[in-house]
Amino acid sequence: MISGKFAINVHILTLMTRYPQQFLSSDFIAGSMNINPVLVRKEVANLKKHNIVESREGKFGGTRLAKPASEITLEAIYNITFDCVSLGYAKNDPNPECPVGKKINNNLDSLYKGINEKICCQLKDITLTHFSEQF
Repeated sequence: MISGKFAINVHILTLMTRYPQQFLSSDFIAGSMNINPVLVRKEVANLKKHNIVESREGKFGGTRLAKPASEITLEAIYNITFDCVSLGYAKNDPNPECPVGKKINNNLDSLYKGINEKICCQLKDITLTHFSEQF
């Protein structure tokens, strides 16, 4: 299902683009987003796992970009955030004897695949640098 995680990740990384040499605390980032720092740390852990950010602990600890913002596309952030965007399926298994029920999930899968391809196509040429220049 679609969630706000992409927006959270883009917000985090855009802040880091604006302060490239600084290690930003989760409290600072959360303050910009008006969310709980725990949610920031959860997303930072995922970004760290994918080598987008680096962190250090301690009094002057925090997180910053692990590579130049010009090398990070919104498509990469999207792919880190989602395996695949899904608009959902029915709660109950459809009736396999029904001409619609027996094919609905396969047809929805095809639809969602096409949507994801279009989203990736739209995001692939937008770098974090380009996106952050709007602020």
